[in-house]
Amino acid sequence: MERTGPTVRFSGLLAAATAAVLAAGALVATAPAAGAADMDLARNGGFESGLDGWSCTAASGAVVSTPVHGGTKALKATPAGSDNAKCSQSVTVKPNSSYTLSAWVQGSYVYLGASGTGTTDVSTWTQSSGAWKQLTTTFRTGPSTTSVSVYTHGWYGTPAHYVDDLTLVGPGGDPVVIPAVPAGLKTTAITSSSVALSWNAVSGASGYNVYRGGTKVATATGPSATVTGLTPSTAYSFQVSATNAAGESAKSAAVTATTTAGGGGGDTKLPARALVGYLHSSFANGSGYTRMADVPDSWDVINLAFGEPTSVTSGDIRFALCPVAECPNVESEAEFKAAIKAKQAAGKKVLISIGGQNGQVQLASTAARDAFVTSVSKIIDTYGLDGLDIDFEGHSLSLNTGDTDFRSPTSPVIVNLISAVKSLKAKYGSDFVLTMAPETFFVQLGYQFYGSGPWGGQDPRAGAYLPVIHALRDDLTLLHVQDYNSGPIMGLDNQYHTMGGADFHIAMTDMLLAGFPVAGDTTKVFPGLRPDQVAIGLPASTQAGNGHTTPAEVNKALNCLIKKTDCGSYQTRGTWSDLRGLMTWSINWDRFNNWEFSRNFDAYFGN
Repeated sequence: MERTGPTVRFSGLLAAATAAVLAAGALVATAPAAGAADMDLARNGGFESGLDGWSCTAASGAVVSTPVHGGTKALKATPAGSDNAKCSQSVTVKPNSSYTLSAWVQGSYVYLGASGTGTTDVSTWTQSSGAWKQLTTTFRTGPSTTSVSVYTHGWYGTPAHYVDDLTLVGPGGDPVVIPAVPAGLKTTAITSSSVALSWNAVSGASGYNVYRGGTKVATATGPSATVTGLTPSTAYSFQVSATNAAGESAKSAAVTATTTAGGGGGDTKLPARALVGYLHSSFANGSGYTRMADVPDSWDVINLAFGEPTSVTSGDIRFALCPVAECPNVESEAEFKAAIKAKQAAGKKVLISIGGQNGQVQLASTAARDAFVTSVSKIIDTYGLDGLDIDFEGHSLSLNTGDTDFRSPTSPVIVNLISAVKSLKAKYGSDFVLTMAPETFFVQLGYQFYGSGPWGGQDPRAGAYLPVIHALRDDLTLLHVQDYNSGPIMGLDNQYHTMGGADFHIAMTDMLLAGFPVAGDTTKVFPGLRPDQVAIGLPASTQAGNGHTTPAEVNKALNCLIKKTDCGSYQTRGTWSDLRGLMTWSINWDRFNNWEFSRNFDAYFGN
C-alpha cells in the first residue's frame, strides 16, 4: 500500500521475459530435408481457416487477405505497449525426435519459437521490416515430451507484423486418446453454501467436468474446483471426469459432503458481506488524517497502517500514532484505544497491518522470526486488537530463491513468516483474525513465473506469496489481493487483463477461487480458496493508486462473480455467491473522495 501517489510496478516483467527470447539470438536458415516418415504437424499454418487452432494474446491476432506469402490468407498480429502479440498452438509430437519449425514473416522484430520441448527451447527472430523472410529453427524433444507449443510474437509497442505458411516438420505424435478416469476425489473445504473439491491430475487431460448428482455443475482447467450455490445442512454427491480433444472419460467414484448450517459463509468472525479498509494511523499524506472515532460504520474491518520494522532484517515491529507535527488533529493514545473498543463493541474488527510500501520485512533468521512474534504480540495486546494483516510488499520476499514448489518452501523468509504467523494464531486462538493484502505480482503472476518457471525464474519473487497463503489457508480469514499498481496479468483464459476495469477484477478473483497450475505445471496446482475467504482489493480514488475502478465497473465485477451476469469477455469457472466483499486503500482516501467507494458498497449490498 502506498503512502504517496501512484506508481506502476512490475509492468516491465513481461518485457524482460521477452528479452530472454531476444537474447537467444537470430537464426535464419534453410530447412533441412524431411525424413520419409516426417510430416507437417502444424494446424492451419497458412491461416486459410482463420485463427482455427491458434490462440493470440490480448485479441492481438487477425487474419487478412493482404499481404500474404502463399494462399489467400495470412496472420496479422498487432503488439501493444504491454502485449507482444503472441500467437501459439499446442502440437502433439513424439519423444526423442527431431523437428524443424519454419515460417514466413514480414515486419520488424518478429519471433518464431517452440517451448515445452523437454530439452532446450528454441527461438529465432528478424528485425528487418521489408519483404517476406523465412525464419527456421530446429529442436529435439525430450524422452517424455508428447506436446510442444509453437509460437510467433512481435515486440512491445511496435507496428503490426505478418506471419504465413508456418510448418512444423517431423514425425507425427501418437493420436490423442480419451484421458483416464480421475482418482482421489475428495473435499477440501465445506461451507453452508459451497463445497471445495480436489482430485489427482490426469495425464493428457486438458480440463475436467464436475458433476453434482449426475448433473454437470462446473468445469475446471486443473484438479480442483468449488461448487457454490448449495443449501445449508444438505447432503450432496459429487463426481468428476477428465476431458481433452478426444472426448470425456467416465465419471469418477462419488464422494458425498454435507454443507454446514447457515451463518455467514462458514465464518462467524465477519458479516456475510464485509468492507475492509486501511486507516492511515501512523503517518500523514495528501488524504488527511482520519480519527478512529470518525470512521463510518460502513467499515467492518479496519487495518491500522502500519506497524513497521526497526530494520529490514530485525523482525522487530513498532507502531505509534502519527506525530502531532504531521497530523495536527491526531487523537490522544487514550482516545484512540477507547475508539477501538467502541468499534469492537459495534461488531467491527481492528487489526494491525504490517509492512506497506515502505515497511520492508525479511524474516531471514529464527531470531528475526521470534522478534516478530514478540513485537507484534505487544502491539496487539497494547491496543486490544483483533488480529493481524500481512501487507508485505517489494523486497520483503526477495530472498525467495530456489523454491520451485509452493507446497514445500525452503526459503528462510517464507518458512519463518509462516512459522511466525502460526505462533500468533496459536497464542490468540480461534478468534484471531488473519488477513493478507499481497500484490498481484506475488500471487496471480505465479500462474506463469513462480520459481524456475517457463522463463527460468527471472524474478523469483513472482508468486512468492503462494506458499504463505497455502500453508496458512486453514488459518486465513480473508485474502484481498491488491488489484492495482500492476502490469497486465494473464488469467485462466490465457489472455492478459489490464487493471482499471471489471474484466481485470473478474479474472484475478476467479483465479483465487478456482485455483490454477503454478508456472504452468499441472502437477503443482494451487487450490482455490473458499469464496468467504476472498475480497477484491481496489484503490478508493484516482489519487490512491494506479488502477482506480469506477463504481459502475466495480458493480459489473461483483455481478459477474456473485451472479454470473455482466461477465463481458471473461467467463468465470464458477458462480461465487459467497464472495466476502471488497477491500480498499484506503479509508482516508475514500473520505477525501467524499466516501464514493463505501457508499457504493453499501448501496450494492443493501447495507
